[in-house]
Amino acid sequence: MKVLLRFAIVAQVLLLVVGCAARKVPPPSPAPGAPVSPPATVAPPPPAGTVADNNYLEGFSMMSLGKYERALELFAEAWKQMPGHPGVAENFPAALEGLKKSGDEAQRQGRPEEAGKRWTAALKYLSHPALKGGNLSFSKTELKAAIDNLSESLMEKGLQDYRQGRLEAAIATWRQILAYDPAHEEAAKSVRTATTQLENLKKLPPPPPK
Repeated sequence: MKVLLRFAIVAQVLLLVVGCAARKVPPPSPAPGAPVSPPATVAPPPPAGTVADNNYLEGFSMMSLGKYERALELFAEAWKQMPGHPGVAENFPAALEGLKKSGDEAQRQGRPEEAGKRWTAALKYLSHPALKGGNLSFSKTELKAAIDNLSESLMEKGLQDYRQGRLEAAIATWRQILAYDPAHEEAAKSVRTATTQLENLKKLPPPPPK
């Protein structure tokens, strides 16, 4: 009899433990005044075309501010994400025209380095597929000729300074070419030669006082 009674007590304890484990325990209540964190949510993926459209709209904004090179970068990225983007196809030629003309203006204002940079950037985008069918006021041949003429003019200016002993001025002029055309061998060689001569001159002892 005692054994049966002991078995019944043990069985009731086991049932009680199993029932508590199966019952869902609610999370502890936050302390009074403590901030309550919102439930975690997963942001839905952006709809197709949103990234391309955003790049296009930012590019259009840059174009309206006269930042044509940045506009072309964004247009090219939008085209890469969505080939045939209608907004890019419509505005790419205008941005390219603006970039080339801004180089023309820089040259008129006596800023050849800036002109070279803008013309070179425009030359890079002349082969972009978004330009297909777009009419421009200049050709690739004309733009390349303008860049070559600019480089020749700067080379000659640097040589004039070099022949008259103005080595620092000559180096500065030749470096303007390298700023937009790093592969220009003649300018690079001239900079190296003049720089070596300038360093050697600085090593010479000062002339004796008269």
